[in-house]
Amino acid sequence: MNLTLHIWRQKDRNDTGKMTIYKLEDVSPDMSFLEMLDVLNEKLEVEGEEPVAFDHDCREGICGTCSLMINGKAHGPRASTTTCQLHMREFKDGDEIFIEPWRAEAFPIVRDLVVDRSAFDKVIQAGGYISVNTGNAQDANCIPISKEQADIAMDAAACIGCGACVAQCKNSSAMLFVAAKVSQFANLPQGQAERYARAKNMVAVMDDQHFGSCTNQYECEAACPKDISADFIAQLNRDFMKAGLTK
Repeated sequence: MNLTLHIWRQKDRNDTGKMTIYKLEDVSPDMSFLEMLDVLNEKLEVEGEEPVAFDHDCREGICGTCSLMINGKAHGPRASTTTCQLHMREFKDGDEIFIEPWRAEAFPIVRDLVVDRSAFDKVIQAGGYISVNTGNAQDANCIPISKEQADIAMDAAACIGCGACVAQCKNSSAMLFVAAKVSQFANLPQGQAERYARAKNMVAVMDDQHFGSCTNQYECEAACPKDISADFIAQLNRDFMKAGLTK
Protein backbone atom coordinates (compact mmCIF):
# COMPACT_ATOMS: atom_id res chain seq x y z
CA MET A 1 0.00 0.00 0.00
CA ASN A 2 1.00 3.60 -0.62
CA LEU A 3 -0.08 5.98 2.13
CA THR A 4 -0.05 9.68 2.87
CA LEU A 5 0.62 10.32 6.55
CA HIS A 6 -0.30 13.60 8.25
CA ILE A 7 1.68 13.52 11.52
CA TRP A 8 1.77 16.07 14.32
CA ARG A 9 5.34 17.30 14.88
CA GLN A 10 6.23 19.35 17.95
CA LYS A 11 9.76 19.84 19.30
CA ASP A 12 8.79 20.41 22.93
CA ARG A 13 6.03 21.74 25.19
CA ASN A 14 6.75 25.34 24.21
CA ASP A 15 6.68 24.75 20.46
CA THR A 16 3.43 25.51 18.62
CA GLY A 17 3.68 22.33 16.54
CA LYS A 18 2.19 21.56 13.13
CA MET A 19 0.98 18.75 10.91
CA THR A 20 3.67 17.42 8.56
CA ILE A 21 2.97 15.29 5.48
CA TYR A 22 4.97 12.14 4.70
CA LYS A 23 4.60 9.71 1.81
CA LEU A 24 5.19 6.05 2.56
CA GLU A 25 5.27 3.34 -0.09
CA ASP A 26 5.02 -0.45 -0.12
CA VAL A 27 3.41 -0.73 3.31
CA SER A 28 2.51 -4.33 4.08
CA PRO A 29 -1.05 -4.91 5.31
CA ASP A 30 0.41 -7.36 7.83
CA MET A 31 2.38 -4.64 9.61
CA SER A 32 1.13 -3.30 12.90
CA PHE A 33 0.54 0.45 13.02
CA LEU A 34 3.65 0.95 15.15
CA GLU A 35 5.74 -1.16 12.75
CA MET A 36 4.58 1.16 10.00
CA LEU A 37 5.85 4.12 12.06
CA ASP A 38 9.13 2.25 12.59
CA VAL A 39 9.51 1.95 8.81
CA LEU A 40 8.77 5.65 8.42
CA ASN A 41 11.40 6.53 11.03
CA GLU A 42 13.99 4.37 9.32
CA LYS A 43 13.23 6.21 6.08
CA LEU A 44 13.52 9.59 7.81
CA GLU A 45 16.85 8.71 9.40
CA VAL A 46 18.27 7.61 6.02
CA GLU A 47 17.14 10.94 4.60
CA GLY A 48 18.78 12.83 7.47
CA GLU A 49 15.52 13.93 9.09
CA GLU A 50 14.48 13.72 12.73
CA PRO A 51 12.41 10.57 13.40
CA VAL A 52 8.89 10.86 14.81
CA ALA A 53 8.75 10.41 18.60
CA PHE A 54 5.97 8.12 19.82
CA ASP A 55 5.37 6.06 22.95
CA HIS A 56 5.48 2.26 23.00
CA ASP A 57 6.59 -0.55 25.25
CA CYS A 58 5.05 -4.02 25.30
CA ARG A 59 3.40 -3.91 21.85
CA GLU A 60 1.01 -6.55 23.17
CA GLY A 61 -1.96 -4.39 24.15
CA ILE A 62 -1.07 -4.54 27.84
CA CYS A 63 0.94 -1.49 28.91
CA GLY A 64 -1.26 1.26 27.45
CA THR A 65 1.57 3.51 26.25
CA CYS A 66 0.84 3.34 22.50
CA SER A 67 -1.52 6.29 22.71
CA LEU A 68 -2.38 7.86 19.35
CA MET A 69 -5.35 9.61 17.79
CA ILE A 70 -5.73 8.07 14.35
CA ASN A 71 -8.15 9.81 12.00
CA GLY A 72 -9.82 11.39 15.00
CA LYS A 73 -10.32 8.14 16.94
CA ALA A 74 -8.35 7.05 19.98
CA HIS A 75 -6.26 4.00 19.03
CA GLY A 76 -7.72 4.04 15.52
CA PRO A 77 -10.72 2.62 13.67
CA ARG A 78 -10.88 -0.88 15.17
CA ALA A 79 -12.91 -1.20 18.37
CA SER A 80 -11.43 -2.81 21.50
CA THR A 81 -7.91 -2.55 20.06
CA THR A 82 -4.82 -0.67 21.17
CA THR A 83 -2.69 1.14 18.57
CA CYS A 84 0.06 -1.49 18.80
CA GLN A 85 -2.47 -4.23 17.97
CA LEU A 86 -3.96 -2.29 15.06
CA HIS A 87 -2.81 -3.62 11.69
CA MET A 88 -2.48 -1.82 8.40
CA ARG A 89 -5.05 -4.10 6.81
CA GLU A 90 -7.61 -1.76 8.39
CA PHE A 91 -6.56 0.84 5.79
CA LYS A 92 -6.61 0.94 2.00
CA ASP A 93 -4.08 1.80 -0.67
CA GLY A 94 -3.98 5.55 -1.21
CA ASP A 95 -5.46 6.40 2.19
CA GLU A 96 -4.58 9.59 4.00
CA ILE A 97 -4.04 8.95 7.72
CA PHE A 98 -4.02 11.72 10.32
CA ILE A 99 -1.94 10.86 13.40
CA GLU A 100 -2.02 13.08 16.48
CA PRO A 101 -1.18 12.83 20.19
CA TRP A 102 -3.80 12.80 22.94
CA ARG A 103 -5.41 16.24 23.20
CA ALA A 104 -6.09 17.18 26.83
CA GLU A 105 -4.94 19.91 29.19
CA ALA A 106 -4.04 17.23 31.72
CA PHE A 107 -1.82 15.48 29.11
CA PRO A 108 0.67 18.12 27.91
CA ILE A 109 2.63 17.21 24.79
CA VAL A 110 6.27 16.34 25.48
CA ARG A 111 7.32 15.89 21.86
CA ASP A 112 5.59 14.92 18.62
CA LEU A 113 3.14 12.14 19.56
CA VAL A 114 4.36 11.71 23.16
CA VAL A 115 2.30 13.17 26.01
CA ASP A 116 2.90 13.42 29.75
CA ARG A 117 0.32 11.23 31.50
CA SER A 118 1.74 11.63 35.00
CA ALA A 119 -1.63 13.11 36.02
CA PHE A 120 -2.90 9.51 36.06
CA ASP A 121 -0.07 8.57 38.41
CA LYS A 122 -1.12 11.30 40.84
CA VAL A 123 -4.70 10.01 40.80
CA ILE A 124 -3.47 6.49 41.60
CA GLN A 125 -1.26 7.79 44.40
CA ALA A 126 -4.35 9.35 46.00
CA GLY A 127 -6.10 6.03 46.53
CA GLY A 128 -5.15 3.24 44.14
CA TYR A 129 -4.06 0.88 46.88
CA ILE A 130 -5.30 -1.06 49.90
CA SER A 131 -3.88 -1.16 53.43
CA VAL A 132 -2.77 -4.65 54.44
CA ASN A 133 -0.34 -6.07 56.95
CA THR A 134 3.02 -6.99 55.47
CA GLY A 135 4.27 -10.55 55.67
CA ASN A 136 3.49 -13.80 53.91
CA ALA A 137 0.74 -13.95 51.33
CA GLN A 138 -2.64 -15.05 52.63
CA ASP A 139 -4.01 -18.46 51.76
CA ALA A 140 -6.00 -18.37 48.54
CA ASN A 141 -9.33 -19.27 50.14
CA CYS A 142 -9.10 -17.42 53.47
CA ILE A 143 -11.23 -14.50 52.18
CA PRO A 144 -14.33 -15.87 50.42
CA ILE A 145 -15.23 -13.87 47.31
CA SER A 146 -18.14 -14.76 45.07
CA LYS A 147 -17.38 -15.39 41.42
CA GLU A 148 -19.77 -12.60 40.46
CA GLN A 149 -17.90 -10.02 42.55
CA ALA A 150 -14.52 -11.34 41.43
CA ASP A 151 -15.56 -11.04 37.78
CA ILE A 152 -16.76 -7.44 38.27
CA ALA A 153 -13.50 -6.50 40.00
CA MET A 154 -11.46 -8.11 37.22
CA ASP A 155 -13.48 -6.28 34.57
CA ALA A 156 -12.58 -2.98 36.26
CA ALA A 157 -8.95 -4.01 36.75
CA ALA A 158 -8.63 -4.59 32.99
CA CYS A 159 -8.10 -0.83 32.58
CA ILE A 160 -4.53 -0.25 31.29
CA GLY A 161 -4.50 3.49 31.96
CA CYS A 162 -3.84 4.44 28.34
CA GLY A 163 -5.92 7.64 28.49
CA ALA A 164 -8.09 6.93 25.44
CA CYS A 165 -11.18 7.80 27.48
CA VAL A 166 -9.74 11.25 28.23
CA ALA A 167 -8.61 11.86 24.66
CA GLN A 168 -11.94 10.90 23.12
CA CYS A 169 -14.08 12.87 25.57
CA LYS A 170 -14.83 16.43 24.43
CA ASN A 171 -14.42 17.56 28.06
CA SER A 172 -11.24 15.50 28.58
CA SER A 173 -12.89 13.72 31.49
CA ALA A 174 -11.03 10.98 33.36
CA MET A 175 -14.17 9.57 34.98
CA LEU A 176 -13.93 6.16 33.32
CA PHE A 177 -10.30 5.72 34.35
CA VAL A 178 -10.94 6.81 37.94
CA ALA A 179 -14.12 4.75 38.13
CA ALA A 180 -12.27 1.61 37.00
CA LYS A 181 -9.46 2.14 39.52
CA VAL A 182 -11.94 2.78 42.34
CA SER A 183 -14.25 -0.10 41.39
CA GLN A 184 -11.55 -2.76 41.17
CA PHE A 185 -11.15 -2.38 44.95
CA ALA A 186 -14.74 -1.45 45.84
CA ASN A 187 -15.94 -4.87 44.67
CA LEU A 188 -13.51 -6.86 46.84
CA PRO A 189 -13.45 -7.35 50.63
CA GLN A 190 -9.86 -6.11 50.82
CA GLY A 191 -10.88 -2.72 49.47
CA GLN A 192 -13.67 -1.94 51.90
CA ALA A 193 -11.62 -0.22 54.63
CA GLU A 194 -10.77 2.80 52.47
CA ARG A 195 -13.64 2.48 50.01
CA TYR A 196 -15.32 5.85 50.42
CA ALA A 197 -12.19 7.81 51.29
CA ARG A 198 -10.61 6.32 48.15
CA ALA A 199 -13.41 7.62 45.94
CA LYS A 200 -13.32 11.07 47.54
CA ASN A 201 -9.53 11.43 47.38
CA MET A 202 -9.11 10.19 43.81
CA VAL A 203 -11.89 12.42 42.51
CA ALA A 204 -10.32 15.40 44.29
CA VAL A 205 -6.96 14.78 42.60
CA MET A 206 -8.68 14.20 39.27
CA ASP A 207 -10.20 17.67 39.56
CA ASP A 208 -6.88 19.19 40.63
CA GLN A 209 -5.21 17.79 37.53
CA HIS A 210 -7.62 19.72 35.27
CA PHE A 211 -9.58 16.81 33.87
CA GLY A 212 -13.03 17.90 32.70
CA SER A 213 -16.45 16.82 33.88
CA CYS A 214 -18.28 13.77 32.55
CA THR A 215 -20.38 14.39 29.41
CA ASN A 216 -22.61 11.31 29.92
CA GLN A 217 -22.25 10.66 26.18
CA TYR A 218 -20.19 7.45 26.52
CA GLU A 219 -17.36 8.44 24.16
CA CYS A 220 -15.04 7.01 26.82
CA GLU A 221 -16.67 3.58 26.76
CA ALA A 222 -16.66 3.50 22.94
CA ALA A 223 -12.95 4.41 22.76
CA CYS A 224 -11.69 2.12 25.52
CA PRO A 225 -9.50 -0.65 24.08
CA LYS A 226 -10.38 -2.89 27.03
CA ASP A 227 -14.15 -2.33 26.93
CA ILE A 228 -14.38 -0.86 30.42
CA SER A 229 -18.07 -0.29 31.10
CA ALA A 230 -19.47 3.14 31.94
CA ASP A 231 -21.46 1.32 34.65
CA PHE A 232 -18.37 1.77 36.82
CA ILE A 233 -18.88 5.54 36.65
CA ALA A 234 -22.26 5.04 38.32
CA GLN A 235 -20.57 3.03 41.07
CA LEU A 236 -17.95 5.77 41.52
CA ASN A 237 -20.71 8.39 41.80
CA ARG A 238 -22.50 6.34 44.47
CA ASP A 239 -19.32 5.86 46.49
CA PHE A 240 -18.43 9.54 46.15
CA MET A 241 -21.85 10.58 47.45
CA LYS A 242 -21.57 8.19 50.38
CA ALA A 243 -18.12 9.59 51.12
CA GLY A 244 -19.76 12.93 51.77
CA LEU A 245 -22.01 11.36 54.39
CA THR A 246 -19.36 9.36 56.22
CA LYS A 247 -16.04 10.06 57.90
